[in-house]
Amino acid sequence: MSVTATHDVSGHIGVLGKFIEVVPGVELHYWDVGEGTPLLFVPGWTFTADVFVHQLKGLSEDHRVIAIDPRSQGRSTTTAGGNEYATHSADLKTFIEALDLNDVVLIGWSAGAAETWGYVRLAGLDRVKAHVCIDLPPRCLSRNEDTDWVEGTLTDISGAVMTMTTRATLREFVKYYAENVMVQRELSPEDLDWIIGQSERTPDWAALSLFSYLMFTDYQPEVTLLDGNRPSLFVIAEGWADKAKPYIQKRWNNTRIEVLGGHMMFWEHPEPFNAIIRRFLADI
Repeated sequence: MSVTATHDVSGHIGVLGKFIEVVPGVELHYWDVGEGTPLLFVPGWTFTADVFVHQLKGLSEDHRVIAIDPRSQGRSTTTAGGNEYATHSADLKTFIEALDLNDVVLIGWSAGAAETWGYVRLAGLDRVKAHVCIDLPPRCLSRNEDTDWVEGTLTDISGAVMTMTTRATLREFVKYYAENVMVQRELSPEDLDWIIGQSERTPDWAALSLFSYLMFTDYQPEVTLLDGNRPSLFVIAEGWADKAKPYIQKRWNNTRIEVLGGHMMFWEHPEPFNAIIRRFLADI
């Protein structure tokens, strides 16, 4: 089932957003709905918790579903510093401890997985029940780019960085990505504007800092730790499944793999995606 953008998230899920201070002067906005095992969703590069509206509504029937805006994204505080994933992961650690979340299922979409893996790097697995990565390679660049699952070639990534030097060119990059990678169907003008608007809440200079940092991260040790100690799942977009599946299977044979849609499959195909998450949770 394909859906269109839902603009009034609060009305859709029946709760108001909340804020919590993670360091002096920095507040994170988050949605928190339902009861039971906490599922903590972290959005990708420059995006907001609103993209998980259909998980907040659908999965909260049986679980406590939380979705955050990382710093400099969405309704959270924009800061001049800390726009890299080490700081975002430290914010996430403070957030989890402040809410005293235990047996939490970490679910990171794209760069959000850099935050959840970074949390594991900082805090270990004591509070973690399981981990879900939505469509991000554990290492975004590799010398073996022809065979490894990576975000792109060095030429691709350097070209992308060069397009992020102004607000206008950043918008064009997000527009291209939305139409060609995130969603498989043709987007209506309303939906395209909504997706771009989600990203545009992050200033261009913060977006560039986050993207550049992400490209040089390597979370393979954390994926290995999770593979050996906690239930783990990758939900991969169809476009690169032929490369991603054997890459994961060769290295982390305890980790489950599901393939669905494009990069934003949880939004475009919420019912199949939520069914994947429910099956995974039922077995852990």
